[in-house]
Amino acid sequence: MSETTPAPRERILSPAYAATTVAMFGLIAFVAFEAMAVATIMPTVARDLDGLGLFALAFAAPLASSVVGMVAAGAWSDRTGPVVPLLASMALFSLGLLVCGIAPTMEVLLAGRVLQGLGGGALTVGLYVIVGLVYPPALRPAVFASFAAAWVLPALFGPGVAALVADVWSWRWVFLGAVVLVVGALALLAPALRRLEPHAEGTHTPRSRLWWALAAAVAVLAVELLGSATGYAALGALLAAAVVWVALGRLLPRGARRAARGLPAVVALRGLLSAVFFSTEAYIVYVLQEHWGLGPGRAGIALTCVGITWASASQLQARLGERVSHRRAMVVGTSVVLLGVTCLAATVAVLDAGVRPPAVLPGAAYVLAGAGMGFAYPRLGVAMLEQSTDRDRGFNSSALSIADSLGAALALSSAGAVFALAERSGGDPFLAVFAMAAAAGVVGVVAASRTATTS
Repeated sequence: MSETTPAPRERILSPAYAATTVAMFGLIAFVAFEAMAVATIMPTVARDLDGLGLFALAFAAPLASSVVGMVAAGAWSDRTGPVVPLLASMALFSLGLLVCGIAPTMEVLLAGRVLQGLGGGALTVGLYVIVGLVYPPALRPAVFASFAAAWVLPALFGPGVAALVADVWSWRWVFLGAVVLVVGALALLAPALRRLEPHAEGTHTPRSRLWWALAAAVAVLAVELLGSATGYAALGALLAAAVVWVALGRLLPRGARRAARGLPAVVALRGLLSAVFFSTEAYIVYVLQEHWGLGPGRAGIALTCVGITWASASQLQARLGERVSHRRAMVVGTSVVLLGVTCLAATVAVLDAGVRPPAVLPGAAYVLAGAGMGFAYPRLGVAMLEQSTDRDRGFNSSALSIADSLGAALALSSAGAVFALAERSGGDPFLAVFAMAAAAGVVGVVAASRTATTS
């Protein structure tokens, strides 16, 4: 009786997938480095360009404009495949870096950040589509975990390198030097892209989605600009927020705005998690500098540690696999994010009360939130792809990314308005921002509990 040798278990680094996995890992690592570097140097940039009043907008602008890139790339990918949209996104992202690097004013830098957002949004959708086309469902959790792992080295060295470059030469070289990394990422990705075939059956996305994306992007930025104003102009922020709400109904799956069970709740949770975490991330270096007197290098250690914990938690959820359901992973991860942001707000409140906690405590609270993100975040992409087909994978991928960017951008714009309002009223603006993030985290836990397709 002959024995049958079992087929070797497929892995994301098996010969059939290794080149694509390495290429995407390299591209994510490049994006991660740029994000960590900019978060570290932005307080310095804003002071140098006399633009502290536009600090929150410098983070919100690329997130808002990325929505337009996501919609365009999603439609383009569904029609022709992801190759050309991905190449175009890298070129646009590079142009944004160049504009930021030579910006003479904060307003010009914001224009560069808008270009970065357009390219970065399209890039994200292209990678999600590639995952759906190339990898079987069993390997997708590991792929998304590898995306998180790609943040480890940039998290370890990105903040320190950015602070060093800004101190020795200029913050401008943080942007200009990153252009070289785009070329390296393209060289890694090219062989994988050549093996992808165009869709046999393309789909047409209504052009109105692009106009709604543009309206949402403009409205998100208006929330910050008008919300930071005084008098009747501030009421315009409410109108802008209403425009964002209406636009979401056109850009996301039906029921996403109320977190209906299944895919709509998954998409809604992506937006809420991004709102909570990235509005916190924008201010963590700032608060450590202003309240605890740390320099950019030491304050940036928090960004380094959060990258490690995020990646570690992502690897943990991938190893647990089906032993932990998608819903449970999302509920646990979102709850940990909420706990971390709440503890961060508490350390600022204690400081305001006259007790000075060590700087490690707010940093540790932020790092804890990063661990929660690492545990929940990868499951969002996996759950979305499980409910997608070749005909709507681009739409659903762009919807998930749109929720991600609009959630973070709206939260950042709102944070800028809240920061300005708290400052004018004599309160602690950082405490106001972190309290707002914690409130969004509560809503996120509720949405996480509804991500399963059945009750």
